[in-house]
Amino acid sequence: MPDEMKRSGLTVVVTGASSGIGKGIAVELAAQGANVVFCARRTALIEELAEELGPKAVAVTADVSREQDVERLFDTALERFGSIDVWINNTGIGAYGDFTDTPLKDLIRMIDVNLLGTMFGSHFAISQFKKQGHGTLINIGSFGGSVAIPSAAVYSASKFGVTGLTRGLRQEMELENREDIHVCLVNPWVTDTPWTVHAGNYSGHEILVGPADGPEKVVEAVIGLIDEPKEVVDIGAKTTLAAVAGKLAPSVTDRSTGRFMAQMLSEAPLSPPTEGSLHEPRAEGTGISGDLRERLKMKAEGDK
Repeated sequence: MPDEMKRSGLTVVVTGASSGIGKGIAVELAAQGANVVFCARRTALIEELAEELGPKAVAVTADVSREQDVERLFDTALERFGSIDVWINNTGIGAYGDFTDTPLKDLIRMIDVNLLGTMFGSHFAISQFKKQGHGTLINIGSFGGSVAIPSAAVYSASKFGVTGLTRGLRQEMELENREDIHVCLVNPWVTDTPWTVHAGNYSGHEILVGPADGPEKVVEAVIGLIDEPKEVVDIGAKTTLAAVAGKLAPSVTDRSTGRFMAQMLSEAPLSPPTEGSLHEPRAEGTGISGDLRERLKMKAEGDK
């Protein structure tokens, strides 16, 4: 079957699709013939993307921290295509910096977007899946959802929350014997998307942490769950190792992760404080990939 017909008739909702992993997922699914309804705050970008992807792609301006925005995304998908087969909660934001140096409004914003946004999307998706008898929910977590990250404690807390939410929902579906409703969690490692442009940063240094994986690894893993749903997918050996170590020796793992992250940040070039795109979207950072791998490579070469 040609790729452009592979997913004909399948309707997928993707949040956070103006750049990075979400954009990569939307582009790939559209190329495979799926109906794709996606959202982000940057209206011009997602409308342009929908036009590029064709008549089966629909853009909805939405801030996932607002219940009414997520409901509008949900309603649009149903009105346009009649059902929702897959819902992917991808939107996520972050901020680096000491806990007390980071404004409370930024800390609250991370919880609102990462945890509440995932909760809103999951609620609408599973409600529909129960009505139609099937569906796949895919929540994007993080290696930081199993290992605490200093200088990003609240980000880590939000992803621990996503992990707990996803596990609890999966158990509910099992207890209700809903064999055709799948709940999946994807945990990427540090990924080279425009997230460093969009993140808040109060660390005093550029966000230059890695090594970083390419976004295509995450895109491939997420789309693979449509065909073969799994409870948890840890992207790459580094995430798997972090998850295993976090279970076997949580204190040791947390301390070693903390030292590693602190050292990398302290060695990065100086940078002024910024709230990034936490509260208002930024024009920069529109690609699927970012420049993190290139900057890490340049730093490594400079350190030789």
